[in-house]
Amino acid sequence: MSGRRPKEFPNSWQKFKDTDSQFFMNHFYDEVMEWKVLGWELPSNIYCIIRATHLKTKKTSEYVYQNAKCADKRITNFFKDQTHELCITTHDSQHYVGPNPPSTYDDDDFSF
Repeated sequence: MSGRRPKEFPNSWQKFKDTDSQFFMNHFYDEVMEWKVLGWELPSNIYCIIRATHLKTKKTSEYVYQNAKCADKRITNFFKDQTHELCITTHDSQHYVGPNPPSTYDDDDFSF
């Protein structure tokens, strides 16, 4: 390799800025939330994604796992340390886990 950086793709924002607004569809907030937030898809070879935010520094790290065993080990370590809040995304759901999960619940706490 000659040490040269690859040529970057040109930025074509001006084309979009100059386009008449009638060519763009208006979207409601609920539409965008359902499409982007509730409509996530993980590749089939990914088991889960863990996004961990350090409570003091607010630095966020993201971990991608292809199998459950390694992901469970990472989550267990975060639970032991109690220094991060976690957002865990799988194919079926997203979970937020804070550093101090509630203690055991009594049956009286839930009413149906």
